[in-house]
Amino acid sequence: MNEILKKYDKVNAFGALLGLELNVIEPGKVVYRMEITEKHLSNPAAAHGGAIASMMDGILGVSALSLATEKHRLVSTVEFKINYFAPIKLGDKLVGVGQVVFEGNRLISSEGTIYCENENMNVVCKGLGTFNSYPVEKNMMLGGEGDGD
Repeated sequence: MNEILKKYDKVNAFGALLGLELNVIEPGKVVYRMEITEKHLSNPAAAHGGAIASMMDGILGVSALSLATEKHRLVSTVEFKINYFAPIKLGDKLVGVGQVVFEGNRLISSEGTIYCENENMNVVCKGLGTFNSYPVEKNMMLGGEGDGD
């Protein structure tokens, strides 16, 4: 993991709150893990869709970021969509895989899949996202001098 990604992982307070664990496989491909705890539930029977959407945004965004940082660039979310296929329950261990499917001059698109480890790695949702790529100098938190993007 390069220095920008290490710094991002360290300052990502929301990811830490959710309990996301990042593993960069290679530039443009990542794996996130998250165990569903009570803080993720919307009711006693199921996780909140927003918690799962947040995980998916991380999967999609960090796969794009891991590629962008190779060119000393960062990313911000332009849009993403998610399809839920199965309910997610307390104690479920999720594994999310994301990879870049398109890289242009300013836009990067990635796709992601979240699997449930306790359910024989069944697919529980899929997502697709588009990200704006911009110079790292525009973000003070991750090494730049600008005001962020």
